[in-house]
Amino acid sequence: MRRLLALRAGKGLTAGHVRVAAGALGVSERTVWRWLAAAGRDEAAADEPGARAQTGTRFTITPEVRGLLALWKGNVRAVHRELVLRAARESPPANAPSLTTLHRAIRRDLTPGERAGLAGGERAARKHDVFLARPRGWRNQVWETDHLQVPVLVEVEGRARRPWITWFTDCATNAITGVAITPGHPSRESVLSALRSAVLREEPYGPFGGLPEKVRVDRGKDFLSRTVTAAFDLLDVTVEDLPAYTPHLKGTVEGLNRAVESMFLAALPGYVRQPRPGKRPSRPKDEVLLGFEEFTARLLAWTSWWNTQHQPAPLRGRTPREAWQDDPTPLRDVPAADLWTFTLEDAGTRTLTTRGIRFKKRDYVGAWMTGQAGIQVRIRFMPHHDHRIEVYHAATGRYLGPADLADQASDEQVRAVRRARTARSRRLKKELEAVQRERYAAVNQPAAPQLLGALTTAQAEAELAETAGTGLSQLAMPDVIPPTAPPADWRTPASLAALTTPTPRPSGRDVTATAPDPPHGRVTPPTIDKDGDAS
Repeated sequence: MRRLLALRAGKGLTAGHVRVAAGALGVSERTVWRWLAAAGRDEAAADEPGARAQTGTRFTITPEVRGLLALWKGNVRAVHRELVLRAARESPPANAPSLTTLHRAIRRDLTPGERAGLAGGERAARKHDVFLARPRGWRNQVWETDHLQVPVLVEVEGRARRPWITWFTDCATNAITGVAITPGHPSRESVLSALRSAVLREEPYGPFGGLPEKVRVDRGKDFLSRTVTAAFDLLDVTVEDLPAYTPHLKGTVEGLNRAVESMFLAALPGYVRQPRPGKRPSRPKDEVLLGFEEFTARLLAWTSWWNTQHQPAPLRGRTPREAWQDDPTPLRDVPAADLWTFTLEDAGTRTLTTRGIRFKKRDYVGAWMTGQAGIQVRIRFMPHHDHRIEVYHAATGRYLGPADLADQASDEQVRAVRRARTARSRRLKKELEAVQRERYAAVNQPAAPQLLGALTTAQAEAELAETAGTGLSQLAMPDVIPPTAPPADWRTPASLAALTTPTPRPSGRDVTATAPDPPHGRVTPPTIDKDGDAS
């Protein structure tokens, strides 16, 4: 550097000398010219070219700058403008840092996680954290479960909906042990259905299954409901309720949620996150959506592929099925009949009468009830499945049999009630949310979507009659069919007579039928003269 300075002092420095020096130092020519300028101002800078002066006045990131970065969501240029304005308003005016200095200070004083957190919040900052990996453990040691709304539109009874998936996965083998799909919002019924398919090992659910030692959930109200918690207690399964906003604590099922979208859902018709041409992302008008039954079949086929052919990286070249079969850990099985009982909601005891069993203001009957009137029974039922209940003896706990809803409405009546409800929801906005929250039965095999909510014939007829009467009364207009004119010998004001249907004049004596409106809207009664004639 001093040789270049000497050449510069003797006016023998050329661009060629600078180019050779830049190549030797591995920097750009512009950097060499900047070092020469700095050495011209301070000869000490020639000993360490490129070294910055370490002074106590160096600009650093203060809490004020942090607040501005959070306010402007990480926009450094906007923060710089704010600092310039604040410095100009001070008395005397202060010096604001340059934009380059501000960028340099942010990169020096803030970590990548802090910069991401000030710009995008805690979720963005979490992407820069380092997490420890849990030991693999053994099969059925820990399961993880979650709901996932798939980003795919599926046709459900003529409407485009985004189904939900509820599944359980084994943390040791990455196997999907159980799955349930619902066309609408999931509920505790979806969790219980997925749990049954996860525990059972018989076809078509095997060979994965058995009872786990622990299940991790993420504070979902469906997973922590009274019915689901009681089922886990009866099955001797520990439920680990994870803190909120900690998806990394159940990374196995979260990784499955990400994998199913990129490996399967993105290629289906109706994928809502597909990049679209133009300014507004919209679906092509000629796109044909999958039916719910076909979507369920494809998802279950992909689940089978994941368990039997896919080789996740943590398994080191093995499939989940191979990892499961290589594990010698004994399994705890539960008979299908007992499992069905454990995953039902308890509704208390009732008395079986000659009309059957009264439950939720409805009567349920079964063929086995003959000669059983008068006994005490215990009712258990699947949430939202109002068409059937399971009955047990109250004293012994012995299973007696199912009971179906008596006088259940026909399919035509149910469809008519649904149409009436939809029409009413369009008129009354407050009922729109109730219509959108229709409950569908969760399925484990390809099947048509089944809308839950059974009705009796009397309920269907009563609701249709109420809806029809309300609609006619709201649409009625009093001036469409005018009333009939009063008798000719009545003295009717002209304002009322104009609203009536005219009648032909009677023959014979002419009787005045109308008269001018009296003052203040009162009708003056006729007077009788001495001859008995009205005037």
